[in-house]
Amino acid sequence: MHLTDLRHRLRELGAAPLHERRVLRNWAMGRPPSAGKRSIEDFFPQRLRDALPALETELAGLARLRSEHPGEDGTRLLLDLADGQMVEAVLLPRDGLCISSQVGCAVGCVFCMTGTGGLQRQLGSAELVAQVAAARTRRAVTKVVFMGMGEPAHNLEAVLEAVQALGTVGGIGHKNLVISTVGDERLFDALEALPAGAVKPALAVSLHSTDAATRERLLPKAPPISPQRLIERADAWARATGYPGLVQWTLIDGVNDGDDEVEALATLLAGRRLMLNLIPYNHVESLPWQRPDMERAAEMARRLHRRGVLTKLRRSAAQDVDGGCGQLRARVQRTQPVRWIGRQDGPSATTAAATEAPPPDPRGAAAADVAHVTTDAATHRAR
Repeated sequence: MHLTDLRHRLRELGAAPLHERRVLRNWAMGRPPSAGKRSIEDFFPQRLRDALPALETELAGLARLRSEHPGEDGTRLLLDLADGQMVEAVLLPRDGLCISSQVGCAVGCVFCMTGTGGLQRQLGSAELVAQVAAARTRRAVTKVVFMGMGEPAHNLEAVLEAVQALGTVGGIGHKNLVISTVGDERLFDALEALPAGAVKPALAVSLHSTDAATRERLLPKAPPISPQRLIERADAWARATGYPGLVQWTLIDGVNDGDDEVEALATLLAGRRLMLNLIPYNHVESLPWQRPDMERAAEMARRLHRRGVLTKLRRSAAQDVDGGCGQLRARVQRTQPVRWIGRQDGPSATTAAATEAPPPDPRGAAAADVAHVTTDAATHRAR
């Protein structure tokens, strides 16, 4: 479901703009439709009042909590969608929430569990807001990051529609809405084309290597954009909005933690309005990747600081609950078929999950020989 469809239905039920806004605000805030100072009997037209119970049930079913997995640095939520698909969201510290933009992902990052299964379907903009609404029934949410399953730039219309809603009726500050991307010229063009007065989100870009060839091996199906071009466009958007941008970097031992990367990063990010997040890889026994020694990671951050690059060394999320992005969903899928959907409007086919070939290994054939990806493998997606 898309928000435009929902708005159209409300208008067909006789809702004026103020009625529509109250319904959408209550839903996005995790409140019942009847919440508010004025009773619905005195405020809503009769046809809308009569339809509210069924509408409330339908909206609640767009993203329903299946299981909750508390951890030291966040609580991962597994959410059932109305068609039986599942996505993950994460309750982050300081009232943050990470949400998914797709069921699966087409980028195929070799270190990401979600990417091993490919894209199954897009999420509608209402399903994006529904993840926030579901989380708000559990606690306050004042920041939303589109860093969960999927590539937001590949579901651009729905993501931007959800951003506009969350930044208005959803009550989220514009700089507290963060879109994460591997880099797509279409996303940057769409952001720059937003009209005056529109909600303009902050941006995070997944870099992972300054070397174009290494980055392509790590992100084999990402849109073609060079590291230099990616950083230039991210920096331009940060300056246009006034919000510092984020550069995400999953630290993988022996792949992107060397002196050459430190030097290249210092040059590439010099003078940029961007902050670098170094995120040590969330190790999975069934994958060949390893996180670097934490002291080595800390020294990398210190060296970049000394070179003038604002750098944060983050702790990979959900390590203590084995909840890297895609793992909770994969556990359930091992016991039931995956529903493959041809259109985002609804199911078109149901099949068992296809067997995926192991992802390419950027360290060469020797490492690739042991890169057997299984459905209970997981990794933190540093987006």
